[in-house]
Amino acid sequence: MNLCIDIGNSAIKAGVFEGKTLLKDIHKKYHDTSWIKSFVEGVDIEKCIVSSVVDFTDENKKDIEDVCKNFVMLTHNTPIPIKNLYATPETLGTDRLAAAVGAYDETHSNTVIIDMGTAITYDIVTEAGEYLGGNISPGMRLRFAALHDYTAKLPLITRNGNLPKFGTDTETAIRCGVMRGIEYEISQFISEMSKKFPKLLVFLTGGSEIDFEDYVKKRIFVNKNLVLKGLNVILSNL
Repeated sequence: MNLCIDIGNSAIKAGVFEGKTLLKDIHKKYHDTSWIKSFVEGVDIEKCIVSSVVDFTDENKKDIEDVCKNFVMLTHNTPIPIKNLYATPETLGTDRLAAAVGAYDETHSNTVIIDMGTAITYDIVTEAGEYLGGNISPGMRLRFAALHDYTAKLPLITRNGNLPKFGTDTETAIRCGVMRGIEYEISQFISEMSKKFPKLLVFLTGGSEIDFEDYVKKRIFVNKNLVLKGLNVILSNL
């Protein structure tokens, strides 16, 4: 069985695959990996792959080696089943690349992958299997925090609460500015890319707060474990 680990900016996801089937997965905040051994207890791990967008510590390495001695660290040099056309592949987040592989493996179509994490990333893979790149913008929590941290009087609020079409007080003005702003950003990006790429499909992935598919009237696939799926495809082809 394959163990796939995605170490993001603020959390870790891990999944155990048998073939293409995700048998179980886990989502942990922060970057401690001491729980991995108990997560795979009783499972015969044959291969393991890790994607990390943060510093990979000696402790992380030891925790993973305890369950799989010869794990693969995904880099821009790792063979993948799509063509990476990013101008600076060494700077590309491996999670973005894995998500593109996962989406292409499922659709083999022109696809936009939108990852709703600490940052919101937009990535494009073509029906010819070419990863073209994409955009990076601040995620939802970063937007709320920035309005509070970089102004004198704006309060720190969350997404939870009244969300009209436009704000009628400071709290709803901030919430609508952030949430509707993301909604409009996503919709406009998809609209522009649809003009360039025929029969465009859209994947939404990321954390547990994905609900923007309700606002985007395009062919939407929602897969919160798309990066893990892509990692498993890459590992299975090595």
